[in-house]
Amino acid sequence: MISRIWHGWTSLQNADAYEALLKAEILPGIQGRGMPQYRGIDLLRRNHEREVEFVTVMWFDSYDAVREFAGDDYEQAVVPPKARALLSRFDSRAQHYDVVVALEL
Repeated sequence: MISRIWHGWTSLQNADAYEALLKAEILPGIQGRGMPQYRGIDLLRRNHEREVEFVTVMWFDSYDAVREFAGDDYEQAVVPPKARALLSRFDSRAQHYDVVVALEL
């Protein structure tokens, strides 16, 4: 299994709107693509003094599945225009890790 990790930051003022956009449009849109080797996504949020950090952790069966999501340059960030409008900065490239152990809660 492959884990794709990406970070984005918003202003304090845009954080709730960005989270709402993710929940209402972006994450359901990813799910709706029907990619058979996509296994899900986790959304993390951490408030800092002057900004809010968001982390997405996506799960795929293979690097081919990651390419199906992100394209041939699979490390390139996938950030829709509506999301870019709310982010103050973000990683231009995602990090990918081979999952060695995955324990269920």
